[in-house]
Amino acid sequence: MKPALNQNALDQLFLQAHSYNQFTDQAVSEETIEQLYDLLKWGPTSMNTQPARYLFLRTPEAREQLLPALMDSNAEKTRQAPLTVIIASDTEFYEHLPTQFKAYDAAPMFRENNALAEATAFRNSSLQGAYLMLAARALGLDAGAMSGFDPEAVNKTFFPDGQWKVNFIVNLGYGAEGGHHPRGDRLSFEQAAQIL
Repeated sequence: MKPALNQNALDQLFLQAHSYNQFTDQAVSEETIEQLYDLLKWGPTSMNTQPARYLFLRTPEAREQLLPALMDSNAEKTRQAPLTVIIASDTEFYEHLPTQFKAYDAAPMFRENNALAEATAFRNSSLQGAYLMLAARALGLDAGAMSGFDPEAVNKTFFPDGQWKVNFIVNLGYGAEGGHHPRGDRLSFEQAAQIL
């Protein structure tokens, strides 16, 4: 039986973590970005589909291209963030299945059923985006996820060939003191869960 994580780890990942809107000006190194991916890639996806694709915007110039697609409240915090990640899904993720899922040839199932491919890509890239945020917290980074943006504008700017499609966006960095709102309440177990 595996031991539970200690209290410090639980605090860092969940109990004391916040969604950050402001970060220090400390850069996130390329080495840290690669380490982040090397952690998050191990999060499970259905049939090991791994549809998420990540565009890391490190430079102010790269982030400036994103700002017109963001709601005003998201634009300023993104302008100031040291790193922004566009989490997208690859509409042709199934072409990697022969090497990533070897149980049987699953690619035709998705290639011939666009609705199934779209649902699988969205569901699993969402999971992988959550893994990214947890991996970031595990590495001492802070995260602020955003969904207030124009997807068509993001796709036109960053993914014009149409194969990748934006799912959501996350700012990453080292959270500034006071750079988050007070934590909101959470639903109780009785409100959110049942045991049958």
